[in-house]
Amino acid sequence: MTYKQFLPGASIAVITGLAALFLSEHYGAPAMLFALLLGIALSFLYEETSCKAGIEFTACHILRIGVALLGLRIALDDLFTLGWQTIALLAAAIFSTIALGLLLAKLTGLRKSFGALTGGSVAICGASAAMAITAVLPEYKDKERDTLLTVIGVTSLSTIAMVVYPIAVTYFGLDSMDAGLFLGGTIHDVAQVVGAGFSISEETGNTATLVKLVRVSMLMPVVLIMLLVIKRFHQGDTSTGKAAKVPGFLVAFIVLMIINSCFELPALVTESATEVSRFALIIAITAIGMKSNLAKLASVGMLPIFLMVMETLWIAAFILAAIFIL
Repeated sequence: MTYKQFLPGASIAVITGLAALFLSEHYGAPAMLFALLLGIALSFLYEETSCKAGIEFTACHILRIGVALLGLRIALDDLFTLGWQTIALLAAAIFSTIALGLLLAKLTGLRKSFGALTGGSVAICGASAAMAITAVLPEYKDKERDTLLTVIGVTSLSTIAMVVYPIAVTYFGLDSMDAGLFLGGTIHDVAQVVGAGFSISEETGNTATLVKLVRVSMLMPVVLIMLLVIKRFHQGDTSTGKAAKVPGFLVAFIVLMIINSCFELPALVTESATEVSRFALIIAITAIGMKSNLAKLASVGMLPIFLMVMETLWIAAFILAAIFIL
């Protein structure tokens, strides 16, 4: 296919992504959520026009570029700054939340991949984690619907947490360091962590941001583990679709993280990469929204929401209990 066949759909996704950014800046809501809602509103373009090829390209390949560039946001020095106890705590919180998602998905009759998707998104970095995890999950009939539900759910819960958790921190009498650990270790999206942390104090904001970046750095190990599990248990299983091979964007993420850790890159480079990554993820989620079917979204009921709420409450209770016990 030529670039002219991709241009209409990709252009629509870019324009819609810019509109989402504009609305986000003027109304203070997450850009990812605006992008998703605007994309859903334009879903007719995917079925009835020549935009289909470009929308498919954006939802797949631009998504991977955005995830790969996240590597430049992370440096291994961040891990050493917090100490091994904090790293161990965050790792335990992440893996227990994913395990809870898998367990609850099984108990409620939902697909295990949905439990892994929601658990990883809640545990690590919200919508960005959802996009990375869905890229390695096997293909199945309702995969895009599940991705949309997860992005909507974790973004909404993260926004609620940004408002509620600073109040909880004050109620429990946490000092700046513990407050930063709680906020950075529990709120799903980076932007909401920053907003919640700095609403308390500068020290809390700095600590929360650092803790959150450590959680983000665990994205690729978790995705790689999921990929190995998928390849192990779905070898030759056609009922869940073809299991993904090791994708190039994972390799690119790791390489960029190593470069950022070994070399002191100019701030212009890292900040530009962060903005490009953010916009790539926004237009990718816009394209996924365009591929959605509202009737399918409305038919899933309350169980997926219950699943994400329980995962959110679990990781919050886990981190808070650890702060008081340790």
